[in-house]
Amino acid sequence: MFKMLLPRLVLFRKEVVQLWKAFWAPETPLHLKAATLFVAFYLVNPLDIIPDAIPLLGWVDDMILVPLMVSWIVSRLPRPVYAGRYGKTVDGRARRL
Repeated sequence: MFKMLLPRLVLFRKEVVQLWKAFWAPETPLHLKAATLFVAFYLVNPLDIIPDAIPLLGWVDDMILVPLMVSWIVSRLPRPVYAGRYGKTVDGRARRL
């Protein structure tokens, strides 16, 4: 199981960095920026689908839903999300490399 979890964790880290950079890019659509804020709010909000007060189950939904939401947002980024001062152009295909 650990062999399956480690690549997904590395991919999630790259997607979070990509999403952070895309959030500050002016070319990113407003609805994707709002979705990014929703994911961050969902992570820190005590009102979840399964409350964090329930041992383990409350954390499991965060560990499953947040990476899924981040991957979904990254996959919907427009082809050239940003260029210039942020470095290389980020697109939805970059996460699959």
